[in-house]
This record gives sequence, structure tokens and C-alpha cells, in this order.
Amino acid sequence: MESHSLMFAVLALSLTPCSVLARKPCNFPAIFNFGDSNSDTGGFSAVFGQAPPPNGMSYFHGPVGRYSDGRLIVDFIAESLGLPYLSAYLNGLGANYSHGANLRRLPQLLGNQTKLFVWVAGYFANMSVEQVRGYIPQVLEQFTTIVKSVHGQGGRFFWIHNTGPVGCLPYVLVGMHVSPSDYDQYGCAIPFNDLAQEFNRGLKEAVVELRTALPDAVITYVDIYSLKYAIVSQHKKHGFEFPLRTCCGHGGKYNFNLKLGCGGTKRIHGKDVLIGKACKRPGVYVNWDGVHYTQAANKWIFNQIKTGAFSDPPTPLKMACHRI
Repeated sequence: MESHSLMFAVLALSLTPCSVLARKPCNFPAIFNFGDSNSDTGGFSAVFGQAPPPNGMSYFHGPVGRYSDGRLIVDFIAESLGLPYLSAYLNGLGANYSHGANLRRLPQLLGNQTKLFVWVAGYFANMSVEQVRGYIPQVLEQFTTIVKSVHGQGGRFFWIHNTGPVGCLPYVLVGMHVSPSDYDQYGCAIPFNDLAQEFNRGLKEAVVELRTALPDAVITYVDIYSLKYAIVSQHKKHGFEFPLRTCCGHGGKYNFNLKLGCGGTKRIHGKDVLIGKACKRPGVYVNWDGVHYTQAANKWIFNQIKTGAFSDPPTPLKMACHRI
């Protein structure tokens, strides 16, 4: 039987066309992920050094290259498909990529047209709203080029996550200038969320154009933004107590310090003292360290997207090799 791999999205599962449900689930042997640090499984650590404790505390019981207390959305995707967790491509030539990898660059190993590729749109750091707005066309052009490059090397199945509400991240709320009138009722920075939605509109248009340009590819667009905003705006409904305050950090309204982050230490009386400590109950926090999400938040988001309820077309994850 032919196998299909995946490359990394409001509808209900009951609205999914019967023609898809009648087909057999896809047999994805591998995932290749191109994304930001919210989906990174070791690339940053391979380059810049291991993510320090307490990263990984809730599931792996220690740092494993992930900026979270535990598993990421891409880890839950791998579990759901019966695949091992992804390796970081930059970890070394000895790694086994038969089940996929977390990639920063397009490697020569992409030759199997049955692989699933995942794109996760990242946030824009250290830039003003207008600077980012001017940069969006270039980012979308790069995205289109990457997808076409992967397609040219055999990639056929793409699972595209849009970017989240960056205006709800403590990193933005603390580090960017936000006028008092620019906060919404949930405490998020409106200009930055508007910018994220502008980017997502462009991303969705790019996906539509790619479907025309690559008619033999199956491209699923996943609305992560709506879910991440829902988990902040309706946090109590979904079992969370702290939508904006970080679990791991230090100081201030959001427990976040730009200069001393999660796992950060300070030299006191000749000894390194841990200052960026983790909270005792990560499961009730949405945000882990000011930029990244907790395992609990990642799991909740995954449980929504796996059904296809937030996808265009509304395809469940395990059916993402089929065209509607």
C-alpha cells in the first residue's frame, strides 16, 4: 500500500464531506517541519546550546531542545500518526530521518513524494508594526518559494499553520510600545493582532494560489490564530487560569523579563542562582516563557485541529493526503 508523508490549520467534524470520511486514513511514514521556535524540536538548541531547565519538566523531565514544559503541537501530531518525535536536522549527520525531521533549510534528503511537510508561520521580533507590514510580502514570497522547492523534490502533502495572536504574548506586551487604548478587552495588543491577521490573509491567498500552481499537491490551511486567541479570551471555559502571565519567568505583571528569561540565572555572592523559575502548575497556564506555549495549551490546540474543524478544506489530520 502506498504511504503518504506530511509537511506541516471553523468547521465541525460532522461537516467534513462523506467522500473523505469514506476513504482510508493516510499512512504517513514521516513528518518534515519548517517552523518557528513554537514547533522547534532541537534546531535552536543544536545551534545556540541546549534550552536550559526547567524546559521539558512536565513530560521529558529535563531539557530536550523544546521551548516548553513538555510536548509541542508537532509532537502531538507525531503521536497521533504513530510516529516518533521529530529530530532536529542540525543535531548531526548521525540522526535518523526516516520518520522526519525539524528543518531550517531544505535538505537533499527530501526525495520521497509521500512525505508530509509542515509550515508554521512565526512571529516577528524586534520590529515595529509598520516595519513588519512592509516585510509581509517578502515573507509570503519566501513561503511560496519554499513550498515549490519542496514540491520540486517530491513533497506532495502540506499542512500549513497560520500565525497566532502575537499581541497576546508577554514578549510583545512587555517589549513593544503599546498605547493604553490599544489593548482589547482580554489584555492583548490590538495593533499586533491586526498585523498577524493581515499576514494570515496573505498566507491564505498564497495557499490558494499554490493549489492552482501545484495541482497534484494536497495543501491544508490550519487556522491556529483562532484557537490561540480562543484559549486566551475564553481561558476559563477551556480549563486555564492564567491566559497572559508566563509560567516560567521572573518579575512584573506578566512574570516576564526581557533580560532574564525562563531558566535564567543571576550571579549572587559568587554563585549562580536560578531566577527564571517555573510555576508549580504549568497545566493552568497558557504561556510558558513569554513566547512559547505550555504543553497543556499545545495539547488543547492539537485536539481541536486534528479533527479538521479549523482547517481549509475541513480535512482531519489523518486524512490529509486526500483531496476534497
